[in-house]
Amino acid sequence: MSEDTYIYIRDIMARPVTISKSAPITDALDRMLEEGVDPLIVTDNGGVIGTISRQAIADILGKKRNSDMPPTKIHVANSVSKDFTVAYPDQGIEILPALLQHAKIVVVFDEDHKLIGQVAYGDLLRVMQPSKEMTEVLDPIITINADERVVHLRRRMVDEGCSRFIVTDDNGPVGIVTETDVARSMRAFREVVESKHQDHRIRNLIVRDIMSSPLITADAARPVSEVIDLMLKKKISSIAIENGNGRLAGIITRSSLIQAM
Repeated sequence: MSEDTYIYIRDIMARPVTISKSAPITDALDRMLEEGVDPLIVTDNGGVIGTISRQAIADILGKKRNSDMPPTKIHVANSVSKDFTVAYPDQGIEILPALLQHAKIVVVFDEDHKLIGQVAYGDLLRVMQPSKEMTEVLDPIITINADERVVHLRRRMVDEGCSRFIVTDDNGPVGIVTETDVARSMRAFREVVESKHQDHRIRNLIVRDIMSSPLITADAARPVSEVIDLMLKKKISSIAIENGNGRLAGIITRSSLIQAM
């Protein structure tokens, strides 16, 4: 590969999207949804101290011990994770798949250790894609009934380590529910329901109330590159894949694509 065609991290990195550790988690969620990113880089006095994800926000808002506290009073510092790794702008992008297989985001520093950029799954997938067949990049379908309670959904997310479920009813798949849906619904719930009523009301919240619908699907015969382009265009993290009989064969996610590189 010639110097002219060699791609460096500086060529694909995005501007860093940050949030102060002292900011409310509601501000963090708003910024994630507005910018279409997950996670956010958390800073303290200009230095990077970690990240905050939608899943972390959903977890903290769903805890009973926080029910008497408005979401705007819960700070980012309560949900900071070390789930990131570091790279530098003059390194080649060939190092990124391995880094992103172990962290959701690569933080880019200059030689003075100053934050200058970030690389997430989508940034890499725009320029590098796995050379594998559709069947090799699919995750298995995990389902939940539309009338199941959200408290059970949250427990399954933790116990099964799953961040998304295909939602079904008697007619088949009707939508998808992810940690983003849970975070958004928990925030709205805590903002409108008085704390003394939350424990009772939250137990009556069902998956159908918070899921994203309709379910976006693609045919298994489509090239993987086309499905990636569709995911990036719609700014979504996953697409369910149908086989020739209209049945779901699996789900393709940004994470499964990175893992396949």
